[in-house]
Amino acid sequence: MTTTEPVQEPNLSTSSEKNGDMTRGSGNERRICQGRCSTRRNDVDEEGFLYRWMPRWSPTSAKLLEKAEEKILECLTVPYESFFVEIDDGENKIRTIKMNPSNSTKTPYVLVHGFASGVALWVMNLEELSADRPLYAIDVMGFGRSSRPKFPFGPEAAEAEFVRSIEEWRKALGLEQIIPVGHSLGGFLSSAYSLAHPEQVKHLVLLDPWGVVKKDEEKTIEMPYWARIIGTIVLSFNPLSTIRAAGPLGPYLIKKARGETVGRKFSSLFNDDRVTQYIYHCNAQYPAGEQAFKDISMQVGWARNALEDRIGELPADIPISMIYGSRSWMDFTGGNLVKQLRRNSRVDVRIIKGADHHVYADKSGQLNTLINTLCKDST
Repeated sequence: MTTTEPVQEPNLSTSSEKNGDMTRGSGNERRICQGRCSTRRNDVDEEGFLYRWMPRWSPTSAKLLEKAEEKILECLTVPYESFFVEIDDGENKIRTIKMNPSNSTKTPYVLVHGFASGVALWVMNLEELSADRPLYAIDVMGFGRSSRPKFPFGPEAAEAEFVRSIEEWRKALGLEQIIPVGHSLGGFLSSAYSLAHPEQVKHLVLLDPWGVVKKDEEKTIEMPYWARIIGTIVLSFNPLSTIRAAGPLGPYLIKKARGETVGRKFSSLFNDDRVTQYIYHCNAQYPAGEQAFKDISMQVGWARNALEDRIGELPADIPISMIYGSRSWMDFTGGNLVKQLRRNSRVDVRIIKGADHHVYADKSGQLNTLINTLCKDST
């Protein structure tokens, strides 16, 4: 069930559109314009240049992404609000889902998805997590149905822009404090946000977080010269550029690459390919967030500015809950490392047996119960 109204779909390939008010909610959303980093990407930037002049032969559009999202969320049995929150004086918009069936006044959860994802993939978590407190789920700027502006160049500037967009979103909604719940890249961004704005964070929840530990250079495999050349070529493009370059074959590639790993996790809800269709349309748009991820990452698996160098700076009164899947490829040692770095603070590290990196979908019931239990005192 949904309380959505028809809204004008943002142009995902630019951040300069001014096509009317596209924000709907309780009425307290407002436009905010803050100073922004002046170091921007050049217009002729990697895939972005190709994206602008290549014939649009990929079977995708903003409207198809909207429909794909709706097909997943239509299985919800609890009413939800669906709207865009304007930031930067209306220049950018953050796609937002809100649920609060109990009209709770507790500190809300804010769900922050991982790389190449979007709000709809939280479908197995939304109802249970919102049963006793307000919940918001956002499309991170540069991903999903949120605006896709060019990000500042460089790891520090790109990370700061992600963090700034979340803070502007929070201020636009008038939320005093939040409980960020971030998965993978979303865990990294939630942590970076908490470090930048600790006064706004009640509790930090990280689900199989990316970017916690630094790359261990001593364990680097010495590849032959030819392999290093190929690796350099591959890393010069955005991680999902192949999907867009494949045109009509893009949906097939997504289905083969992620349908068997992510799509099947939702088989208890759907018996078709709506999840992989959603993932495709999320990632066939202009790759603004993807480019920014490339800037903050190193060989995809590690962050250039890992959290282990700074997570100890988070105020001791902010609890951290870290939840991993037992079969995940993510480095579990990050949880124990954070506990060591924050000896005088509450740090819970839990592992859900049988779950892989997509713990939010693999064992959604266990995860939902665990999050609610760990956060029960964070009112």
